[in-house]
Amino acid sequence: MKTAVHEEPGEDIAQALEDGWLPIREVARQTGVNAVTLRAWERRYGLIVPQRTPKGHRLFSAEHVQRIHTILTWLNRGVPVSQVKNLIDSAQTSPDSVANEWQSLRQTLVQAISDLAERRVDDAFNQAMALYPPRTLCEQLLLPLIQELEQRWQGQFGAQMERVFFLSWLRSKFGARIYHNNRQLHGAPLLLINQSDLPLEPHLWLSAWLASSADCPVEVFDWPLPAGELALAVEHLKPRAVLLYSSKALQLPAFAKLLGGVDCPTLLVGPTVSIHQAELALLSHDLADLSVAEDPLSAHQLLLQRGLV
Repeated sequence: MKTAVHEEPGEDIAQALEDGWLPIREVARQTGVNAVTLRAWERRYGLIVPQRTPKGHRLFSAEHVQRIHTILTWLNRGVPVSQVKNLIDSAQTSPDSVANEWQSLRQTLVQAISDLAERRVDDAFNQAMALYPPRTLCEQLLLPLIQELEQRWQGQFGAQMERVFFLSWLRSKFGARIYHNNRQLHGAPLLLINQSDLPLEPHLWLSAWLASSADCPVEVFDWPLPAGELALAVEHLKPRAVLLYSSKALQLPAFAKLLGGVDCPTLLVGPTVSIHQAELALLSHDLADLSVAEDPLSAHQLLLQRGLV
């Protein structure tokens, strides 16, 4: 472990950085855990206790970064953040029991959605977003929540009202965050297009949010584009990649035509990948820059592996 940082009053932070300490923004970049969440872990649970300069700047060591990765390992196994410190400090390899806090939070959200209580939905999600990185929230909360809601809405009176309420909130919530992030980011965007017949595809917006949270500029077209116009959009926007989300069966000749003239990596995401698994495998040989993924988490991992976010 590095020795503590001792600065004379007014000494510049540059010396500490030269000594190998990391500022919070760099730790966020390396781990994918944003600064707000890192501060919440410190303040509420003592999970990470960085060094401080006399002016209060947080500085992290390589050991801190490794501890953050250990925390993420537990979170991705479904352990709530409130239980992680005891597990790490006691060097446990598996929890004796896991309080079902994720299920409790999902039920809180389901009840708020059934009441059309936008502020309650927003407050519950904001609290979770302050404590968990986006990928963990997506895997442990949002994807199971959407699945639970879809089951709930099967043949239920008032289902369409709840669906429109929740999906409108989700698009507004993520759209606002993406807009805010885009204002601070530069470079070629990731272009995401809803090629489904349904508006408000939640998995499209989850994919956009995950990319935006990785400091990637994002452009979302929540409506299908016809053949020819996708190439025109690519010409204008010059994106780093195109992500097409579809939940329906495709006319594959028309899909191949849609991709004509697109000269950047393309990713097809959604249930359509399962529907056309064999045909898409053959199509991939003709379209070298086409990749496929069935869900937002797989799509995000693929984008990371290819260096596109």
